[in-house]
Amino acid sequence: MGVEEEFLLVTPDGVPTAVAPAVLRLAAAEPSDPRPGGDVEKEFKQEQVETSTHPCTDRDDLLAQVRDGRARADALAQAAGARVAALGAPPQDVESTVIPDRRAHEIRARFGQTAREQLTCGCHVHVAVQDDDEGVRVLDHLRPWNAVLLALSANSPSWSGSSTGYASYRSQVWGRWPTSGPTAPFGDGATYRHVIADLLRTGTVLDDGMVYFDARLSAHYPTVEVRVADVCLDAADAVLQAVLVRALAETAVRTEPAVAPVRAEVLRTWTWRAARSGVTGDLVSPSTGEPRPAADVVGELLDHVRDALAEAGDLEWTERQLGHVLRRGNGAVQQLAWRAQGADDDALVRRAVDVTQL
Repeated sequence: MGVEEEFLLVTPDGVPTAVAPAVLRLAAAEPSDPRPGGDVEKEFKQEQVETSTHPCTDRDDLLAQVRDGRARADALAQAAGARVAALGAPPQDVESTVIPDRRAHEIRARFGQTAREQLTCGCHVHVAVQDDDEGVRVLDHLRPWNAVLLALSANSPSWSGSSTGYASYRSQVWGRWPTSGPTAPFGDGATYRHVIADLLRTGTVLDDGMVYFDARLSAHYPTVEVRVADVCLDAADAVLQAVLVRALAETAVRTEPAVAPVRAEVLRTWTWRAARSGVTGDLVSPSTGEPRPAADVVGELLDHVRDALAEAGDLEWTERQLGHVLRRGNGAVQQLAWRAQGADDDALVRRAVDVTQL
């Protein structure tokens, strides 16, 4: 498993700043790492960068890598006069800037306001699969649980200088892309590839890199890539996403039926509800299709993957970390608490900078 995290680049005062080219030049000048992954990479806007961990099997190793990646990105940002903040969206009204890249400029030209406003940060989890058929089995199994993963990670309650009333407004902004969101069951790898070919045939998206499903087969690695989560304020919450996704994948390959009989139209409603209230209200129970308190639905997820977690040695840690998230709240809850203590937009970002490095 591995984790990719997107971060805002902000001034020491807490304002998003377009210094990604400088940060990336500094990263390119560092000694190369022979292992795969572990890079600081470009994102769509100059006000953000992305990090990735190396593939690994051990949870503690992954947590150390996530923290190291955050520290490295922040050190590079400081050398460029900035810091990194793990926020799903900037709270301020920002005129963001596309990176100097031909593909990025084509996306901006083709998608207009959707692209202009797309300054959001997610957390992407990769888990290895043997082939496309196993990957699709995992994708189809994940479908009813992706909303719960979003609720646990939600970390974007503000947008353009206003409180949105959502725990994850990033997911609402991201949902404007034509290929975003939940999918219908695919059934097998051949069907998945046919769907991707049909999407590309429309001429709407540039390439398969713009297939923005909540979970997809990676275009570059033999992995399932789960993209539904906001970037997590707390590094351990990012690892929680990875551990849960791996456990869901392990459960998928041993569970019949592989496909949950829930229509994509219904799943979109589940996802919207998770984005709205996160872990502080009701979520939709995958077992009943009806609202239940978030803690109960999180408990359903834990029970569903309990055996896989136990076999990986992750059960006790996951129980503790889920309890921590439910008691403390996700990033959205923490941001709203800072607001209640009097933090304005810039002060909120500065506090997020500090927590990002814990």
